[in-house]
Amino acid sequence: MRHRLLFLCAIVLSACATQAPAPEADTPDVVATPVLPAVPAPPPAGVATEATRSANAALAARLPLDEQSDVEDAARGRIAFIDAPAILNAEGGVVWSIPQFDFLKGDAPDTVNPSLWRQSRLAAEHGLFEVGEGIWQVRGYDLSVMSVIEGKTGWIIVDPLTSVETASAALKLVNDTLGERPVTGLLYTHSHADHFGGARGVLTEEDAAARNVPILAPVGFLEHAVSENLIAGNQMSRRSTFMFGNTIARSPTAHVGSGLGPGLPQGTISLIAPTEEISGRGTQRVIDGVTFEFIDAAGTEAPAEFMFYLPERRALCTAEVVTATFHNLLTPRGAKVRDALGWSRAIDYVLETYGDKSDVVFASHHWPTWGEENVETLLTHQRDIYRYVHDQTLRNANAGATMTEAAEAVTEPAFESEADAFNTRGYYGTLNHNAKAVYQYYFGWWGGVPAEYNKLPHVVTAARYVEAMGGPDATLALGAKAFDSGDFRWAAEVFNHVVFADPENETARNWLAAAYEQLGFQAESGAWRSYYLVGARELRNGIPSLGNPQLGNPEFLRAVNSIDLMDSLAARFNPAKMTGEPFAVNLVFPDREETVALEVGKSVLVPRAGRNEVAAVTLTMDRSVFDLMLLGKTTLPEQLGSGAATVAGDPAALSAFFGTLDKPDFWFPVVTP
Repeated sequence: MRHRLLFLCAIVLSACATQAPAPEADTPDVVATPVLPAVPAPPPAGVATEATRSANAALAARLPLDEQSDVEDAARGRIAFIDAPAILNAEGGVVWSIPQFDFLKGDAPDTVNPSLWRQSRLAAEHGLFEVGEGIWQVRGYDLSVMSVIEGKTGWIIVDPLTSVETASAALKLVNDTLGERPVTGLLYTHSHADHFGGARGVLTEEDAAARNVPILAPVGFLEHAVSENLIAGNQMSRRSTFMFGNTIARSPTAHVGSGLGPGLPQGTISLIAPTEEISGRGTQRVIDGVTFEFIDAAGTEAPAEFMFYLPERRALCTAEVVTATFHNLLTPRGAKVRDALGWSRAIDYVLETYGDKSDVVFASHHWPTWGEENVETLLTHQRDIYRYVHDQTLRNANAGATMTEAAEAVTEPAFESEADAFNTRGYYGTLNHNAKAVYQYYFGWWGGVPAEYNKLPHVVTAARYVEAMGGPDATLALGAKAFDSGDFRWAAEVFNHVVFADPENETARNWLAAAYEQLGFQAESGAWRSYYLVGARELRNGIPSLGNPQLGNPEFLRAVNSIDLMDSLAARFNPAKMTGEPFAVNLVFPDREETVALEVGKSVLVPRAGRNEVAAVTLTMDRSVFDLMLLGKTTLPEQLGSGAATVAGDPAALSAFFGTLDKPDFWFPVVTP
């Protein structure tokens, strides 16, 4: 409204000017020389402004940060911990530094939201913890938690962490403390890599096959694991470096935790394909003498997810559907938008069905909750927060609010400030971001305003905004004024225009970094904090030069179906590089007894299972070797020269096919054009 009033005033003043009497002929024109505002220097890095200190202090005064129930739960039952400085990989490199979060002591410093500081301290508690009779968890050595259930003859592992190295170290801690036993079952609760990536650290495919070890996952697991981690992997992985703070230090001015867990390890991601994908609610399986009752929760926190109940032990595992935070409905790293109403309903189902039958609830992140009454309170609060953001977003949207307006209108619910409701606070997801996700789920990515439907790219409009605001110096002065008043959201928007208009403007970059830093220092969400602070780092220091990380590895690709792997290649197909007429390629994989046909068209690459009888060329090689070739660990000429690969037909067609595939750079710019 204020901008509209300014615009109307400008029109009125313009009209008055045209109606004013003309000057006398002998009156000289006076042309005022515009005085450009001086651009002040941005503040030093790593220092909280008075506005940030005040905002953090106000939150600390409002919340019962001294509440001890979850503080006690986070440390309850610890019986051992890894007594080493680090978890290492085979080459001796550090995968996880044990003391990296030791600075999380005492009261929050000015540079950290006090509520996030509290959450990060709890999530950093590490070791082997007893959950209940025959149930343990290894926590604090990864983003996620590995649960261990005692069977008649061995260990049933639930969610083997993110990396082979952390999972192996976790299992060693279990065996060293409780006695060595074989792994007799492996469960993936959902299709995110931090819950299956360490599979080969606790079990080998050969051992699993030899001993007929059940590997269970929710229905659709393999399809979605590939979709999120391979087909869209480059963009998601790049944005994950922001969301999880992979490239910044662990310190009070940088990464303090993700809100969901301490952070991501720098290890090897693997995957062993499940032997069965479970569907339905109430579906039972007996694994090594232990009865599991599975509850399908697809479309909640992950496209493929289940929870489970252990009736003999009165224990409920809520996977990542219920944790000690308000989760993301649309994660900043990028993923398919999630169903808030379905999420709330899934929680209500387990509350109604298992709430009064559970003495403990444990999850794939954070610490357990004990006691039937506490379990029911946790489930109720979690059910209500997803329902609240869903219903209030729609209430405002149905009254005409745009996406941004609806998100601004969804304010903190009353129960979030209660002493027993820290688990609904936005340590990972946030009310603002999740309200926008609800809006997107129902209405798409735009707010309904026609001018927003086909907007010009920001690299085009940025220079026009800067010109309209009086040029770079005037724009920077405007942003600096907003910064000084503590209006960091507006300051960031103003400075961002200058950066996108002139990416080499160092003053603009440093001012934008300063605004991002203050927003990060105030953020209650660990994901938001890290995203802002990584953005500030890249503005000040440039994009890290860390080489192009591999999206996948032989251990991961081995579990990927060939047709799914070809879909990931189709997502790299560049029509501009397809200069000839359409043709087909057959790929024959003897080690899998598979043939896949690729129809290479003018605009699309279409994979099909089976053979194309009129293909221009047929390449025969083991899939395991093809995987290595995709990963850049070998080349086609090397394999042809060794006889491990053969070509029948037109070799030029094979070269043309590979020539159509882009290889995207991982370290593409995010905070600059």
